[in-house]
Amino acid sequence: MPDYLIFQLVASIGAMGEFGGHDRRGSLTLPGRSAIIGTLGAALGRRRDDDFSDLETLAMAVASFGRTAPLRDYHTVQTVPSAAVKAPQSRPEALRAADRKGKVNTTLTSRDYRTDCVFGVAIWQGDLPILERALRQPVFQTFLGRKSCPLSAPFDPRIVTDENPAKALRHLRLPPWIGSRKMIEIVAEEGTDLGAPARWEVRHDRALDRSLWHFGRARYAVAHPEVQAQEAT
Repeated sequence: MPDYLIFQLVASIGAMGEFGGHDRRGSLTLPGRSAIIGTLGAALGRRRDDDFSDLETLAMAVASFGRTAPLRDYHTVQTVPSAAVKAPQSRPEALRAADRKGKVNTTLTSRDYRTDCVFGVAIWQGDLPILERALRQPVFQTFLGRKSCPLSAPFDPRIVTDENPAKALRHLRLPPWIGSRKMIEIVAEEGTDLGAPARWEVRHDRALDRSLWHFGRARYAVAHPEVQAQEAT
């Protein structure tokens, strides 16, 4: 049986990527592949312009332990047309100069979040001991998406051996205030054995260029092993 590095992502509120438009930024229901790789990179002490090629080769599965609820935050943003101010030294200076010319634009924007986030991650096909040590003592502070979404529990990483990632994630030791929870959903690359019949869906979370924030699409398997097992009984 293969070895898996398992760890948890627990937060009161999280933002899991999706299309990053200016007027609205959405959120997936659970962290995407690029978010997990970014978290591992932060734990290892890598910056955005560092090499992530070794992490891109990792195989992973992400499971949700609970049905997160959507939350949308509305706020206004002031923007300055590029032609309104020449070579400003700072954003406040640009806003003041544009305001004197009546060139400030005010836009209503929204940001989507998920509340009650309890996720488990299984990693395999990589240097698991190094990643485990990094998650125990992260170099950089980590978040569940945006900086307004701090984690509320340690990663608690462990290397376990089991038949598939779904069974490996049953070894998670969730925080005591969370209590016992069933695995609602698990997502992995298409073709991964998830221990239950799976459907597939397309997600735009494959990092193509991290410096330019370009992401590509990939097909993923989605299964509900514990829910389906309960229905079968």
